[in-house]
Amino acid sequence: MPADQIHLVRHGEVFNPDGVLYGRIPGFHLSDLGRAMAQAAADDLIARDRRISRLYTSPLQRARESGEPIAAGLGLEPRIEERIIEPTNAFEGRKMSGPGGALRDPRMWRFFYNPWRPSWGESFTSLSTRMMAAMTDAHASVDEGDVVMVSHQSPIWIAHRTIMGESLPHDPRKRRCALSSITTFERRGDRFVEVGYTDPAAALAAGATDVGAV
Repeated sequence: MPADQIHLVRHGEVFNPDGVLYGRIPGFHLSDLGRAMAQAAADDLIARDRRISRLYTSPLQRARESGEPIAAGLGLEPRIEERIIEPTNAFEGRKMSGPGGALRDPRMWRFFYNPWRPSWGESFTSLSTRMMAAMTDAHASVDEGDVVMVSHQSPIWIAHRTIMGESLPHDPRKRRCALSSITTFERRGDRFVEVGYTDPAAALAAGATDVGAV
């Protein structure tokens, strides 16, 4: 039997004092609050008392650090899954608004011409394809139990929209994918279905900064 459930976990708050879009830039690690959020996600998974057989994380530091309390609590060795990484974007290292922001820089305006692709980075179709492939392989990677995959807001939300049969273009401000949230799927027949969404770090969110996703 393959995996029973797949849990897509978003990383916790990132230490980002300049408020930039960090994308795939190396060196962006969890803040102290982010580590507390990651622990809340781990505690939620542990409290479910389910057999979890494998843990994958994105190669980015914030995702690997968010996987650490899950690995420690469940006795798992994390594996890197390149396909669940943050998408590329032209605004990495920049603020979007305010003085010096990308929205005020005429050199950056060419990246806004098609928000439905989007024109500023990896297409939603490409992101959907690699997320579905990673989830399908993860589902088949174990004989039983669940699989946890620690990823990022955009990949998780695109997986949700793909599986729910919704249009991939969307308003990033309206995503239901909080820091350290857990979106859960099951395979039924030849397709995935979404069976749950939890926000175990909600009590910590009031003090969090979340401006790094595209």
